[in-house]
Amino acid sequence: MSDTTDAAEQLALMLTQSGLQRMTARVLAAFLFAEQDTGTAGEIAERLGISPGSVSTAIKSLISVGLIERVPAPGSRREHFRVPDEGWATLMSTQNTVVQMMQDAADKGIQAAGEDSIAGRRLATMRDFYAHVMRELPAVIDRWRATRNVDT
Repeated sequence: MSDTTDAAEQLALMLTQSGLQRMTARVLAAFLFAEQDTGTAGEIAERLGISPGSVSTAIKSLISVGLIERVPAPGSRREHFRVPDEGWATLMSTQNTVVQMMQDAADKGIQAAGEDSIAGRRLATMRDFYAHVMRELPAVIDRWRATRNVDT
């Protein structure tokens, strides 16, 4: 295996261990390590030795969270895709929904268990943590974007 192939597979393994579907992780890693700005599903399928259907499913999943986007490819009959520069910020922004759901679940748990119960106090800590994340995450993303604008 080449150094980049091994590194891509290691990244895919880490992403899988973090909860991403195996093929989706491998497809994302392949796009991240590609030397071209864009790629087709067929190229990724060939590079990874997997079915075009698996790649198509993975691409749909990655598009839905903002980590892959379709791009125009004049003169080509195939769809081209790339990892957008804003992909990571988009992904973290979509996490606001998950964070809000966790905060809401904690609130419901507190109502069910009672605010003064042991469970209620644990759930209050959970709620307060997610409330803090909800307040801070947009600013973190904005600061990151500001540093990207300065550096480019």
